[in-house]
Amino acid sequence: MSTDLASLLGTQETAALEFKREATDRNAIRKAICALANDLPRLGGGDLIIGVDDHGRPVDGTDVSDAALLKITEYRDQGLILDRPSMVVTAETFRGKPVIRVRVNASRTPPVRFDNVVYVRPGPTTRRAGRDDERVLSERRRSFEAPFDVRPLAGSALDDLDLELFRMEYLRQAVDVTVLEENHRSIEQQLASLRLADVDGTPTVLGLLLVGIDPTVRVPGAYLQFVRYEGMDVGGSILDEQEIRANIITIAERLEILLRGYLRTRLTEVSGFREEARPNYPLEALREVCMNAIMHRNYESSNAPIRIAWFDDRIEVTNPGGPYGQVRADNFDRVNDYRNPSLAAAMKSLGYVNQFGRGIGRIRASLIRNGNPEPVFVVDQSSWTVTVRSAT
Repeated sequence: MSTDLASLLGTQETAALEFKREATDRNAIRKAICALANDLPRLGGGDLIIGVDDHGRPVDGTDVSDAALLKITEYRDQGLILDRPSMVVTAETFRGKPVIRVRVNASRTPPVRFDNVVYVRPGPTTRRAGRDDERVLSERRRSFEAPFDVRPLAGSALDDLDLELFRMEYLRQAVDVTVLEENHRSIEQQLASLRLADVDGTPTVLGLLLVGIDPTVRVPGAYLQFVRYEGMDVGGSILDEQEIRANIITIAERLEILLRGYLRTRLTEVSGFREEARPNYPLEALREVCMNAIMHRNYESSNAPIRIAWFDDRIEVTNPGGPYGQVRADNFDRVNDYRNPSLAAAMKSLGYVNQFGRGIGRIRASLIRNGNPEPVFVVDQSSWTVTVRSAT
């Protein structure tokens, strides 16, 4: 049973909620759609409810037939609202009576115009945008054109960040903190200068990934799944299964403990009567594989986690996100490109990766020194899998 919209959205108009008694004034509806798509208050879009008066009371006789819904839906495609908004039109109930709900998503290409005029909704009314409003929307459009990892995420706030971790770990490890302190910058200014938030204090993808309390609240795929199988395939018993839902700093700490716990050492003859204890997998290679998976994965359109499958004879690390930019399946070990360039720079500053473009070479060299077989890379359009086999 669907939830009544009155309990879901409220009964008073807001910057993200507009009421219309009826659908007869087509231009008023188009203006409302335009304003909600522009999302001036950064609420992620909003809702237009047709069949409710200005006081939040549903009216009788609202037509919610398929033909009525289709007519509203066609407003999107008639070329009067540009760039074309993303919206969904459905028949719903409001205080027990049928209404039309137009759910409008925030545009990634603002300012959106109706009949070449920009409309915004700064509060419970729709109006023409002023010069400053258009400037804000234009700047937001430019920010969306930036790489995904430095885009602000609508709906997130400073409360989503672990500011103590930011001060005590990130600043101390990755930044010349004296520069920030000498300039007497506020926490908001420090975050903005490091691209962990925008100038309005809204955390970016980068900020949530690095120091977010739970990045998966805003970036659903930003976690790591570890499974230890008994035997050589997924049909074996599961000896351990963990999901690490945390920021990258915390993931790195927990992952090192987890991987160390499963390493086993063996005695290997070095020369003559000398023997040396070596692990079945070099931790350096495992760290490089996992950190590169975190650095290069697709956070924008994949909700799949990074997966580490540990078998008796091998470890498979699967990373959502195929080749990016100049990288192809036939040149990935020679050509570099970065889906998340700011994340890559931050991880280098934190010491999780050493040099750009050296990851695959470092993995191979570390495995050879430890007596492991060469790693196997399987690259397709949507993922990478790296298989590391145990030393004999």
